[in-house]
Amino acid sequence: VQLQASGGGLVQAGGSLRLSCTASGRTASTYMGWFRQAPGKEREFVATIRWSGGHIYYADSVKARFTISKDNAKNTVYLQMNSLKPEDTAVYYCAAGRAVMSTSTTPRGYDLWGQGTLVTVSS
Repeated sequence: VQLQASGGGLVQAGGSLRLSCTASGRTASTYMGWFRQAPGKEREFVATIRWSGGHIYYADSVKARFTISKDNAKNTVYLQMNSLKPEDTAVYYCAAGRAVMSTSTTPRGYDLWGQGTLVTVSS
């Protein structure tokens, strides 16, 4: 199973982008997450969603601006990003794993990663 992320690009501050992440097959994962890594910085958690529903969590830095959603039939998770800021510039990675709630916001909760898609927000 592979994860394919898409939807990144260049946008002006205040604009919007929607990222998609599709799994090439059924996974045994419990959570799908989005992380990002800016140049010279560590990978950081952005948002996570449980495949079975009932749990969504966001990093404080994106809360109220980003929305994570899923389409189980398509094995796809989306990240709608609104009101983008220059500090949102990063490579965004989707990930799948058998995380539990306590590990769903950390990379160690995920064992399958997509290739990353670059989001650049200009000021």
